Amino acid sequence: MKTEREVYMTVGQLAEKMGTTVRTLQYYDREGLLHPSAESAGGRRLYTYRDMITLHQIQSLKSLGFSLKDIKTRIRTLEKPEDVAEALAGQAEAVREKLLQLSETLREIEALREEVLQMREVDFKKYADIIVNLQMGNQYYHLIKHFDSDTMDHIRRHFDKDSGSEFMERFQDVVGRAEALRKGNVPPQHEQAQELAEDFWTLVMDFTGGDMTMLPKLMEIGNSEGLDAGMDHRQNPVNAYLQPALEIYFEKKGIQPFGEV
Repeated sequence: MKTEREVYMTVGQLAEKMGTTVRTLQYYDREGLLHPSAESAGGRRLYTYRDMITLHQIQSLKSLGFSLKDIKTRIRTLEKPEDVAEALAGQAEAVREKLLQLSETLREIEALREEVLQMREVDFKKYADIIVNLQMGNQYYHLIKHFDSDTMDHIRRHFDKDSGSEFMERFQDVVGRAEALRKGNVPPQHEQAQELAEDFWTLVMDFTGGDMTMLPKLMEIGNSEGLDAGMDHRQNPVNAYLQPALEIYFEKKGIQPFGEV
């Protein structure tokens, strides 16, 4: 009785069993990914069931988007049951990573679809901006649909992906500090609250580039109907805390933001 090692398949038989082509297997041979285990007296390439398992590794990793160069470093020798188990564990981990990526991609697609449905006209520039902000992890991406063309052009001119991410980190820091001070019942005239007001106003100036005509637009967006409920739940208390702190800050500094518009 033949052992598993003595059972051979031609390149055509292996291709048929694994749903691939002879040309592909020949290419894998040339690239050093999968060499035939033997050769017949007539020079035909012969493969074993172990080669089939190796081919399964290649196909699985390729389907996950790995390049052949990366796959070559991930292919494991299959001499012992532990080797096979380790190879399968590696494939499973790669699948889990891909599932996470696909899940994030699905989230972005679904979020973009929701934004598109809420926009009154086709605007591919805004679609692109939403995609970039989704990839940045900017939880305020849904505000983009409320910006007019001038505001969006201003943002595009003044922020790239890196500076935009850095700005959002600063904004999140201000929001977090405001929440902590509010929960701690720190009064708006307190030194910490005034430092917070100054940092917030600096953010506003950095965002607008000192263009005070943008302030009414930003306030209109902040007060518009239909903003994300989750954002309202968090941002409204923060805004309510910041407003009196900002009023005190403006008075101390002699700033009249709306009087300058």
